[in-house]
Amino acid sequence: MYPVPAKENLKPEIGVRSLTLAIINITAGSGIFVIPAIIAEGLGATAIIAYFVCGALIFLIGLCFAEVGSKTTASGGVYTYIETAFGPFAGFLANNIYWIGGSVLSDAAIANGLADTLKYLFPLLGNEIFRALFLFFIFGSLALLNIRSVKNGVRFIEFATLGKLIPMIVLVIVGARFVAPENLRWVTSPTIANIGTASLLLFFAFLGLEGPLSNGGEIKNPKRTVPLGIFFGVSGVLVLYIAIQLVTQGVLGDGIAAHKTAPLAAVAGIAFGKSGTILIIAATTLSMLGALGGELLSIPRILFAGARDGLMPKPLAKVHPRFFTPYIAIAFYAGLGFLFAISGGFKQLATIASAAVLIIYLGVVLATLKLRKNNPTTTEKTFRVPGGIIVPLIATGGIVWLLSNLTKPELTGIAIFILVFSFIYLLTKLVVRQR
Repeated sequence: MYPVPAKENLKPEIGVRSLTLAIINITAGSGIFVIPAIIAEGLGATAIIAYFVCGALIFLIGLCFAEVGSKTTASGGVYTYIETAFGPFAGFLANNIYWIGGSVLSDAAIANGLADTLKYLFPLLGNEIFRALFLFFIFGSLALLNIRSVKNGVRFIEFATLGKLIPMIVLVIVGARFVAPENLRWVTSPTIANIGTASLLLFFAFLGLEGPLSNGGEIKNPKRTVPLGIFFGVSGVLVLYIAIQLVTQGVLGDGIAAHKTAPLAAVAGIAFGKSGTILIIAATTLSMLGALGGELLSIPRILFAGARDGLMPKPLAKVHPRFFTPYIAIAFYAGLGFLFAISGGFKQLATIASAAVLIIYLGVVLATLKLRKNNPTTTEKTFRVPGGIIVPLIATGGIVWLLSNLTKPELTGIAIFILVFSFIYLLTKLVVRQR
């Protein structure tokens, strides 16, 4: 096992089934309601290639997660893996890249996807002013819900989860009867460039693998539970996504481009009529609200903990005297999400969020190699990626290839972000030393 804190006082209760369902629940949802039409816009029926590319890459990354996760009994997930391998500076960067790039920007993208979906029923959301007011209402309401009570936030997530997976599965089963084989014929030849661009965006729908692994201190028998949970979870998500893309493309054909904001709702309208459209839009809304609610429940606690430990501004550590929640951290996080949401659209924000998490995944893959080098032999039997360094190296190549599809402004923005937080880290260290 890798070095861990002496005591976390957490009870290990998460088994293979629980971890599998947690991965499926947190991964399958928000993005897949919107992305199928955006991916098909440039690739047509060949868009399915992007799913296999992302699926293969996420499996390779998952194997690396399985190795480091099976050897770690501390909570913290990607932060713990990267910090253990490369030290506190790398851990600090990973933590901030994750909560801002992988969480705030992801939430902003989801909020835009929600507005685009509801625009199907409420065209007024196409107006910038009404859209901004809607986004403010969403972030403000969820922030207030989580400030007033942790229990309210948890109950809302549970309710939203129930309305997510079942409609997607029913849509695939019923929608398959309306698939026209000619809509699935490859009439264009995909290129490496457009597959790469599409895969970078599509990867947004595969984000979430790392979330349940943050509960490392509560996973039973991690050397068995983590690898199996990742395998079954990722497999379930991939099968569901491929089925959704095939049915969506097969039903809508070339007309899929006309339904970029809500492709699944359009399929439901054909399969079930108007009531089906409303059902899918309701499921989409619940899924996206559930995802946003879950982030507003958990991520502000990272800010709270950082402020408590002196790594972030002290006001973020304030607890509400009546509701006993980190209300400043919640309000600050919701405010950031709102600002990013009104400054960009779904596609742009989803691409940057994917890039941020890919950087974190790259850190975990490299941590696999580093930690294996530091611990070449172990007396305890744990999961080890087969094939030596081949899988981590292929995963590294795949991640770098996807990141190479970023535009120059996007790459510049990420580089500036890393430099700014590197400066903040050094400044914090200097302040601590002076104290």
